[in-house]
Amino acid sequence: MATFMGLAFATALNAQGRQVFKGHLYNDEYQVYLDIDFYQKNILVPNQEIFGQLPGYFGAKRDMRKWLITDIKLLNDSTARVDIINDYGSEDLSATLYKDKNGNYILKQGEGSTIKIVVDRKWVKIPKTLVLHKK
Repeated sequence: MATFMGLAFATALNAQGRQVFKGHLYNDEYQVYLDIDFYQKNILVPNQEIFGQLPGYFGAKRDMRKWLITDIKLLNDSTARVDIINDYGSEDLSATLYKDKNGNYILKQGEGSTIKIVVDRKWVKIPKTLVLHKK
């Protein structure tokens, strides 16, 4: 029985360690974040629950608008391809999110629109390559 419990505990710890794409990722410089769960795909966008459960969203501390992650494809344990659309439905893009060997998360915007937020009533484009950290 003790062996079974130890094995179950070790398996649970290993599964948690593999859930790279779950949690709150933050970039201090731009004050932006990703709230994601690419496994359960059960994230609700605050004040925009009408969109239902999603794999996640991109938000900003200084801007109420959100960019919704509508679809994901896990390419391997540390890389995912994501489709993102703004909450108006007028702009969209494909991006890659991966975790590097140092534990940083890198969001690389690909084809389509550029993610942008409003800061002090002006549009600010988010860099095509953005480094985030798990909080």
